[in-house]
Amino acid sequence: MINRRILWMAVAVIVMQLTAGLWMPAGSWLPGGLSEVWAQEKPLAFTGAEIVPVSGDPIADGVLIVQNGKILAVGAAGEVDIPRDAEVRDASGYVIMPGLVDSHSHIGQGDGGDRSSALHPDVRIMDTIRPDSDTFKKAIAGGITTVNVMPGSGHLMSGQTVYLKLRPANTIEDMLLYVDEEQTIYGGLKMANGTNSLRNPPFPGTRGKSAAMVRSLYIKAQEYQKALEAGAEDPSKMPKRDLQMETLVEVLEGKRIVHNHTHRHDDILTSIRLAEEFGYRMVLHHVSEAAYVAEEIAESGFPASIIVIDSPGGKHEAVNLKFEMGPALEKAGALVGYHTDDGITDSRLFLRSAAFGVRAGMSRKTAIEAVTIANAKMMDLGDRVGTLEPGKDADFILLNGDPLSTYTHVTETWIEGNKVFDRNNEEQLPFATGGPDVFRGTGYGHHDHDHGRAQ
Repeated sequence: MINRRILWMAVAVIVMQLTAGLWMPAGSWLPGGLSEVWAQEKPLAFTGAEIVPVSGDPIADGVLIVQNGKILAVGAAGEVDIPRDAEVRDASGYVIMPGLVDSHSHIGQGDGGDRSSALHPDVRIMDTIRPDSDTFKKAIAGGITTVNVMPGSGHLMSGQTVYLKLRPANTIEDMLLYVDEEQTIYGGLKMANGTNSLRNPPFPGTRGKSAAMVRSLYIKAQEYQKALEAGAEDPSKMPKRDLQMETLVEVLEGKRIVHNHTHRHDDILTSIRLAEEFGYRMVLHHVSEAAYVAEEIAESGFPASIIVIDSPGGKHEAVNLKFEMGPALEKAGALVGYHTDDGITDSRLFLRSAAFGVRAGMSRKTAIEAVTIANAKMMDLGDRVGTLEPGKDADFILLNGDPLSTYTHVTETWIEGNKVFDRNNEEQLPFATGGPDVFRGTGYGHHDHDHGRAQ
């Protein structure tokens, strides 16, 4: 009798543990960063909302159906069959659009290379990011669901970036977005030119020396690449492992995209020149003087991930940063996206960047694409995120108004069919509205690694 009683007590405890998450309030953030039960087997249908799929025109009275982390269907009411077993939610009065994609951010409290060298292609920011960082909650509150987290711009090569899905996770591995079939590549390589890296040796002292140092390392990588090819034919010729060279070979083979910080128009052209010399794929970042060389950027075929700020200040090489650079790039025919560079601008205000573009003359269509699918393409993730289409990840946000209105709030953020942010949740609201006291100690002085973490 005692053994049977103990058995039933054990079963009861197990059942309680398995079902505990089901009784949590909608959108609750559980200890360790986990949110709700990470499964969604039953179809969920949102009806009555204006849907902005990005892949097509807005749908005034739309239906979005998601299941098992993927989008099942999207379309106009009356044209989409809702499964009988679906949970139906009336989203009338809301706007639904894809989760935002940020192509350049510094959230996660990570770091990159140090003062020992100006070139650190072997350094992985992935090894330094905190999955439980409150900065991720801030980004989610702003509707960002996918992000390219960068090491800083104080080096010619500051390390490998990392592509993250901001799903709740206890380990960084659970957030990674792989872009190759072998699942070995989950980010790009951060490069920079201009004034940031100009300092005393071993750093360069001039722009000319900066370019020469980069070229020299890529020539060494080409030689290593040839040695690997020889070693594949004759194992006795296989070179010793070199983490720096392995990363650069991935770049030369087109597996890893270079994300290149650059501001002045001559620095932009130098970035293009080096990429064309060595044949690597590249996204130009910031490009403050893009309006001066918009045609050259478009002709090169390299995309531009840009930033806009609404207050004066910063460094001299970015003095010509204007809202008009986005429309100029659009007119020239370049692929253009916006980024936060958080904490230069706040992840919670990311949609404002698109609004600034429209204010300066960019088309509404391109502006919305610039915070969604354009950035996804710059990260080789366009087949998974950035639009609302059947088969893609069920990442989307609910807004209480026009996406480009200053009065609009992100009311809910969903990742892979699970709600990860709810503005109506009192515990989560501070991450959408709070100031320094909410995020104190989570910044990083990424533009000058000598100063380390910002307090």
